[in-house]
Amino acid sequence: MFKALGRIVSHRPWYVIAAWVVVAVVIAMTAPGLKTTTDQSEFLPSHYESIRAMEAQADHFPEVSTPAAIIVFQRSDGENLTDDDTAEVARIGEELGPKLAARTFMQEVITVSAGGEPNLSEDGSTMIGVVGLADGATGYDVAAFDDAKDLRKDLAELVDGTDLTAQTTGNVPQGLDSQESGDKALAIVGIATIVLIVVLLALIFRSVIICLMPILVVAVVASVATGLIGFANEVFGLQADSSIEVILLVVLYGIGTDYILFFLFRYRERMRQGAESRGAVAYAMERAGEAIASAGGAVIVAFLAMLLSSLSIFRAIGPALAIAVAVTMIAVLTLVPAVITLLGRALFWPSKNWRREPEGARFAKVGDALGRRPAVFAGVSGVLMAVVAGFALGFNPSFDFNSSLPDDAESTEALHTFQDHFAAGAAEPAPVVLVSDEGELDESSFPAFQEALEAAEGVSQVYPGQVSADGAAAQFMVVLEHDPVSDAALNDVKGPIRSAAHSAAPDGTEALVGGTASVFADMQKALARDYSVVFPAAGLVILLILAVLLRSLVAPWYLMFAVGLGFAATLGATVIFFQHIQGESGLIFLLPIYIYLFVTALGTDYNILMIARLREEAREGRVPRDAAAEAVKHAGPTIAAAGVILAGTFGSLMLAGNSMLVSMGFALSVGIGIAAFVMAMFFTPALTALIGHAAWWPGHGDEKSPDPEPEASAS
Repeated sequence: MFKALGRIVSHRPWYVIAAWVVVAVVIAMTAPGLKTTTDQSEFLPSHYESIRAMEAQADHFPEVSTPAAIIVFQRSDGENLTDDDTAEVARIGEELGPKLAARTFMQEVITVSAGGEPNLSEDGSTMIGVVGLADGATGYDVAAFDDAKDLRKDLAELVDGTDLTAQTTGNVPQGLDSQESGDKALAIVGIATIVLIVVLLALIFRSVIICLMPILVVAVVASVATGLIGFANEVFGLQADSSIEVILLVVLYGIGTDYILFFLFRYRERMRQGAESRGAVAYAMERAGEAIASAGGAVIVAFLAMLLSSLSIFRAIGPALAIAVAVTMIAVLTLVPAVITLLGRALFWPSKNWRREPEGARFAKVGDALGRRPAVFAGVSGVLMAVVAGFALGFNPSFDFNSSLPDDAESTEALHTFQDHFAAGAAEPAPVVLVSDEGELDESSFPAFQEALEAAEGVSQVYPGQVSADGAAAQFMVVLEHDPVSDAALNDVKGPIRSAAHSAAPDGTEALVGGTASVFADMQKALARDYSVVFPAAGLVILLILAVLLRSLVAPWYLMFAVGLGFAATLGATVIFFQHIQGESGLIFLLPIYIYLFVTALGTDYNILMIARLREEAREGRVPRDAAAEAVKHAGPTIAAAGVILAGTFGSLMLAGNSMLVSMGFALSVGIGIAAFVMAMFFTPALTALIGHAAWWPGHGDEKSPDPEPEASAS
């Protein structure tokens, strides 16, 4: 099939290229924009307590304004605020009101005082004002962020000429800073990725055109993929988190360059034998096409398995990445061969080295050593991964999204100032909603309920219950001792605070704990469920793909074991570096899922490439150990080049200046390194050599072909 596809593409290259250009232009002109969100509550199903509390608030207290931003006032000279300063703050609050009234998402200053007194810290150095969110607004979209920008401009004008400084924090300003940080990260990562790919391809091929081709091809692919993702999100109502654009960029360039390399090495191999360009394209498609399609299929399946997640963040990002990989795979099997057919030998300009087959001495020595002592290679590489994997048990998930913002972001600085002078939880009190099963609430039970909440660990203060207009619900605002987005607050809410609220709820009522910390507590529970469902489901489907590709019921099992070991070793290495060496208390909770998405899926890619080459060598009549040695010799350079490029591409995320992307970049680059240089290069071929012909049972896919075609180096 792939040989036939190669012949069709190589004989009609202009038609293929024209079709891609037309599709890219049409999709770019008609596709909706890629929507993202930073609202963590949108990621949870409605049956979780935090979401039920949010719905109860909306039903019974529609008039209550949600805090959108906190304004932190201090004197510019660092001294305590004077009476004149507090009067200035009150003036600013009054003048800010009409300006906010003209906005769409932040429309009022809820308060700059509490109980008639200024919202002043105990030491007298800091005062706060709270800005409310407009009715019906979420505060997690671009328009709300524009309001936050305008708020900062208004404050700069209002404090001008005074002795005051004013900074903003809270949900909307933090979302704005996160968006701006993401845009900066996208630019940095994009430049670093392109430079890295160009430099590495120049070192490998010494060709100007090959250096530029992946960049141009991926630009077309990105236009098509992003548009299709936009369509899919609109049709199914999906929204990924704000990091999706950076991750998509890395995936498209990283995987795209990898698959192009798989094809180029086999094309160059045939050209060295004296074939003309069309014949070499058909040959490369026949030899590399199945591996590319199978590898891409495994990655797509791994990503689509995220549809089984209970969190909408993963149900959105899984299909998005699957679409990106599918478009990339199709492009490598159609657009890339068409372009190469037209370029012919000019593809390698100005280098002449492509004509000479490299000796590959280094990989030949490694392959020979592995063929002679497969048990040693399997044992050493396996034990190494197992030891590092043991540290994965110490992974401590963190839900502190604020820690991912740059330290110099205004919202971060304002939040630190606020927490230094007020109770950390005062920035966002957690609502506890008491809902009657039927009829009106008995307000005489409120004092006992409030007292139980105040006695719970992690509670700093509880405001008296506010009864709804229909009398069927009451809302108690709980000020936490810790920052609502911190891990400490999460543990307090999911443990003692929820326990106290549930047990103290009067007969005939239900207590629902809401707020950010409650959302994160439920996300933690949802993740535990996802780990037990998504991972096994994806593993099973990938296992079936490997069984079909290899015509074996044995090899897929130890290949999946190797990939699982690589996943655990990647997480373990990340724990060692960040938690043990860097001394961080935890790592962002999303990390294991992202390691699974990329390391597991792409580790399978490299395994497929190595095992496909090993089977090819076995079909030439070589015994298992010799076939493994030849596979390492010929496929080793391809995997090494692809691994270095992809690891470097993911490593560029560490330049983003965002702690979440830094840890993700480290984990994924290390994971790709383990997958390429430990698992696929040593562990998998060594195990296959040890198992021998039994690895291919019952299909006997390693049996010698009746009419073998001459084979040359793929290096």
